[in-house]
Amino acid sequence: MGTKILVVDDELIMRESLGDWLDRDGHEVETAVSGEEALKKVKTSHFDILLVDLKMEGMSGLEVLKEVKERDPDTAVVMITAYGSISTAIEAMKDGAYDYLLKPFDPNELGIVIDKIIAQQAQALENLFLKEQFKDRTRFESMIGQSKPMQNIFDLIQDLAPMDSTVLITGETGTGKGLAAKAIHTNSPRCGGPFVVVNCGSIPEHLMESELFGHQKGAFTDAKETKKGRLELAHGGTLLLDEIGEVGMRMQIDLLRVLEDRVFYRVGGTQPIEADFRIIAATNRNLEEAIREGKFREDLYYRLNVIYFKMPPLRERKEDIPLIAEHFLNRFSQEMNKPVDLINRAAMDEMMLYEWPGNVRELENAIERAVVVGKSRSIQTENLPIFRPEYISSTSLNSLKEIEKEHIIKVLDENQWNIARSAKILGIDRSTLYSKIDRYQIQKPK
Repeated sequence: MGTKILVVDDELIMRESLGDWLDRDGHEVETAVSGEEALKKVKTSHFDILLVDLKMEGMSGLEVLKEVKERDPDTAVVMITAYGSISTAIEAMKDGAYDYLLKPFDPNELGIVIDKIIAQQAQALENLFLKEQFKDRTRFESMIGQSKPMQNIFDLIQDLAPMDSTVLITGETGTGKGLAAKAIHTNSPRCGGPFVVVNCGSIPEHLMESELFGHQKGAFTDAKETKKGRLELAHGGTLLLDEIGEVGMRMQIDLLRVLEDRVFYRVGGTQPIEADFRIIAATNRNLEEAIREGKFREDLYYRLNVIYFKMPPLRERKEDIPLIAEHFLNRFSQEMNKPVDLINRAAMDEMMLYEWPGNVRELENAIERAVVVGKSRSIQTENLPIFRPEYISSTSLNSLKEIEKEHIIKVLDENQWNIARSAKILGIDRSTLYSKIDRYQIQKPK
């Protein structure tokens, strides 16, 4: 259907001429003999364009213009005027008319004006669509963020997802590296294939080879049947090697061979298996520092680091905290069937001050805890026990590493060194907590 146009003129010949021209150009045309009739039509139907005679019996064209613009500002109004009324037509343009046509005019002149209006309205509609799209970009797949750092991440993922290159994602624990990897897979040509995650930090080193490559029946004592490894299960899809920095040196050699040759063997197997998957690696460790310490192979690092980006910590995008907190609040209140629908101002202020060493994962656990223990419809400061004065950081007094170390010690002590419970509160897994205990040389009190 063409553009919907209303012709308003008290002269029959003008209505019929304009109607015929516009109809031949494929537009949907209606006519009105007066301003009063035009307004009745406008009240019941939407018109893209109005062609209105400036001087009519009864209601004038200027009055029609003002009424229409007040009712629907997006409607384009073109005034039709005689030579002696040009000054009035210009006044009409000041009141919102798109243009005016001077009698007599030919169909080509009319067509040019109509085409310009249609083009501008289409552009305005596209801009509105893009604006709505941008507004929705506070969420991208399972990630949430309206801050500039997160918007940059969203753009980058959209750009690199169609490629098949290996990606290395770094960032602190709980920043959403896994969510970013899943978003890459979901927006890639491999989205119909499997997304297989290997948590390299949680698999014991002696089991890693079997987990990754699979094994043949009888390959070792407990191999009672043939088992496909994660690499084989990822065929046609994406393989996420999470916590790649925790992989031992021997397994790093095997992984490097797979990346170079795209072929591997099951443990105890003799038949080569082709590796058709995209690799994404993620780590919270500084791999360049690990290379200098002799704990990570430089050649593997460069094989993984084809495309690289770092997930920003929550303390560097604090404007996202209210948005993320609200998301978790809605989720947990629905899951627990508890009518908690608000975070009060004092609690939100504390959340904005806190440095969040466990990042989004810690925020998620804090909101879950608050929903569980809360007794009212709103989350109060007392529902968030980690927000005590000694927990609120001051970068002028302590480094972030010192703050994190002190926070971990507090949580461990409060939970009698129950590693599983402490890791959940901190928003990290047990292997990462053990790694931090070792890194900060934290000693369990005797």
